[in-house]
Amino acid sequence: MDKLRLGIIGCGVIGSGAHLPAAAGSDAVETVAVADLIDERVRAAAEKWSVPRAYASGAELLADPDVEAVALAVPAGVRHALAMAALQHGKHVLIEKPVAQNVAQVEAMLAARGDRVVGCCSSRFVMLPSTRAAAECVASGVLGPLRVVRIRALLPAGPPPSSPPPPWRVSHALNGGGILVNWGCYDLDYVMAVTGWTLRPRTVFAQTWPLAPKLSARVDPCSDADNHFIALIRCEGGTMLSFERGEFVSAGRDEAWQILGQDATLQLWLHGGKNKRLTLDESFADRGVESRPVWQGDDEGDVTRALHEDFARAIRGGGQPQTSLERALIMQRITDAIYESARTGRAVDL
Repeated sequence: MDKLRLGIIGCGVIGSGAHLPAAAGSDAVETVAVADLIDERVRAAAEKWSVPRAYASGAELLADPDVEAVALAVPAGVRHALAMAALQHGKHVLIEKPVAQNVAQVEAMLAARGDRVVGCCSSRFVMLPSTRAAAECVASGVLGPLRVVRIRALLPAGPPPSSPPPPWRVSHALNGGGILVNWGCYDLDYVMAVTGWTLRPRTVFAQTWPLAPKLSARVDPCSDADNHFIALIRCEGGTMLSFERGEFVSAGRDEAWQILGQDATLQLWLHGGKNKRLTLDESFADRGVESRPVWQGDDEGDVTRALHEDFARAIRGGGQPQTSLERALIMQRITDAIYESARTGRAVDL
C-alpha cells in the first residue's frame, strides 16, 4: 500500500505529542506538511519530525496539492471550518475529538463528504487489543439480552496546576463543552464498539455541574462548561445506558465500565496497561454466579498510530474507518441531548 501523504494542522500538545510521532512510526502514513499559527512551533515540529513543508495556516496547507489527507489537531471551535474547507479541497479528513460542537456540524460534514473518507479520533481506545475480545464476548450471546451498559469515571481534584489551564478545554464556545466532549466521547465510542454499535438511544435524561468554586484554579477563568455530568439513556428494546463522568470532583477515584446482561456481566476497562484483565461474571442455575477472565495481557500500543493506519486503510481500500461520520453522528446526538436535558430539566427524545 502506498503511504498516505498526510498534512497535520495544529502542532500543539495533541499534534506534536500524538499525531506527528504516530505518523513517523507508521508504514502507512507519511507527514508531508504541517501547519500552525505560531511560527516557532510549526518550524520546531517540522524540524524535529523531518517534515518537508511548514505552513503558517491551515488554509495554506489545504492548498498544497501534494497533501492527500489532513489530521485536524486543533480545538473544536475552529476545527469545523477547517474540515469543511478540507472537503472542498478534495482532502480526506481525520478529525480530533470531539468530532464537532453540535449535530448540525456533523450533518454539514456528511453532506459535504462526497467520496472522501472522514475518520474520528474518539475511537482511540477501540484500537486496543482487548477491545476486540470484549466485542467478541458480547457478540457470542453469552450475556443474554442486554440490560444495562454502565460507564462511571470520577477523577478527584489534585493540587492546582503549575501552568495556566488551556482556555478551550472547558468551554462551550471553544470546544463544544467540557468533560462530556473531552472524555465522554471516548466512553461512548468504546461501549458502542464493544456492543457492536447495536444500541439505539431513544430518550435521554441528564444533569451537568460546573467545577466547585473552591477548585476553580483547575480550569481557565473563562471556563463555562461541565466538569461533572450524569445521564440515563433508554435505548430501543429497553437497554439502559448509565453514563457518569467527572474530573476535579470532590470524591475519590471511581471508575467502571460494564455490560450487564440477563445471563452474565462483562467487566471492562477503558484504558490500556500491563496485565489488564477483562472478567465475565456468569450465572448458572445450579451454582449461581461464577467469574472467569475472557482476556488478560498487556494492552498497549500507539493508539494514534492505529487511528492513522485505520484511516489510511479505509482510503486505500475504499471502506470506512472505525468511527465514521455516521457513527459520530449517533454519539453527537447523545451529547447534544445530554446538554439539552441538563439545561431544561426534562427528558429529551432522540
